[in-house]
Amino acid sequence: MDDLARSLASDLDEAFPDLVSSLQHGVFSGLRQLTGDHYRAEDLTQEAFIRAYRAMRTYPPERIQAMQLRGWVWTIALNLLRNDIRAQSRRPTPARLEEAGYLPEEPPDSEAWRRRWTRLPPAQRQAVILRHVAGLTYREMSEVTGRPANTVRSDVSRGLARLRSVIEEETKEEERK
Repeated sequence: MDDLARSLASDLDEAFPDLVSSLQHGVFSGLRQLTGDHYRAEDLTQEAFIRAYRAMRTYPPERIQAMQLRGWVWTIALNLLRNDIRAQSRRPTPARLEEAGYLPEEPPDSEAWRRRWTRLPPAQRQAVILRHVAGLTYREMSEVTGRPANTVRSDVSRGLARLRSVIEEETKEEERK
């Protein structure tokens, strides 16, 4: 990422597609798990990179070169998600197109995972997704969430333990059937 930061500092327009290529899948996957909505995650991911580009255009090269890019982009993405959640709570919920038969349904897996994720407290869900879906380090997670590294580490550990117990419960229920 340091080489990419140097490239962005020297020629933003030339290097920015490389930033998008290296981070887009992790950001999208993490937002997909956090939102539970493929299309919303796509929109938030695109908006995060648009805002990152616009911000970088105003930064001096020294600042861009010193950036921790992955954590910075994730900070933007999580802020967008928070704003989106806030805005969504203020407007009525529209009918989902896939439920009305207009769009293909998501893979069956995703419903099971969505159910599992909802059984975790929000801080643990976010920590597990940032660590194991998006691949952020504990330091990056601490910077992105504004929480101490040890707290984030604890959230990941507790979240994984909770996920294991949820999956074990589901397995036992399946065996009983």
